[in-house]
Amino acid sequence: MTDRYAVIGDPVAHSLSPRIHAQFARQTGQALSYDAVEVEPDVLPVALQALHEQGYRGLNATLPHKVAVMALCEAVSERAQRAGAVNTLIRTDSSWRGDNTDGEGFISDLHRLDYGVSGRRVLVLGAGGAVRGILEPLLAAAPAELVVSGRSPWKPEALAEQFRPLGTIRPSTHLALKGDRFDLIINATSAGHGGEAPRLPGQLLADGGDCYDLSYGKAFAPFRAWAESQGAARIADGLGMLVGQAAAAFELWRGVRPDTAPVIAALRQG
Repeated sequence: MTDRYAVIGDPVAHSLSPRIHAQFARQTGQALSYDAVEVEPDVLPVALQALHEQGYRGLNATLPHKVAVMALCEAVSERAQRAGAVNTLIRTDSSWRGDNTDGEGFISDLHRLDYGVSGRRVLVLGAGGAVRGILEPLLAAAPAELVVSGRSPWKPEALAEQFRPLGTIRPSTHLALKGDRFDLIINATSAGHGGEAPRLPGQLLADGGDCYDLSYGKAFAPFRAWAESQGAARIADGLGMLVGQAAAAFELWRGVRPDTAPVIAALRQG
């Protein structure tokens, strides 16, 4: 039988994951199928049990299930616990084991783009769930300074305290950034989905600095325009991160790491 995998979400019909994993399977010679399964939040526990009984070998969880699914796993990896979210489930004999590959996908995309982190001043815009998933690998990459900025100080301060054992984060509000300069600015806010860029004070990007947005598609356009106004040397969207986290999940399931570059190129062609 062909091994079965799926992404669960609500909604999920728009997901690129089936296309991505189909290309990974062809590239690596793996025999598998990958479905998109719409699961409403109130039936998540029943759906996970049913998918296990149907023989699925692994699942990806997307919005709105990344947090709720944690409590339904029999075990959760340390990085998923720190991220406060699970995006990858691996079948066990009786249930599911949870992991989070978002941070790994993010940092692998920075490497692909040759966006250095070590020794650079790095600003992360936003302090929500997306940020929690990328802080561990960012700290491990040894930036000269890592600042997390939000509209209010409370969430950045909480993140700085939570991740203190892994390294130093300077919490800030967007307005308090005035006068600072950064070599790499990462947008992890959801402002682009509303057609806006975060409201920021003046010139924040250093000469020769780079910008990266976790969003892609239409949601990337507002931050791209802001980055261009800052004189960014390079500007990248989050499509490579999406493919990178999928590649990390694929490796957890299949024991082989696909090459992301041709898949990213194919998705950009439409």
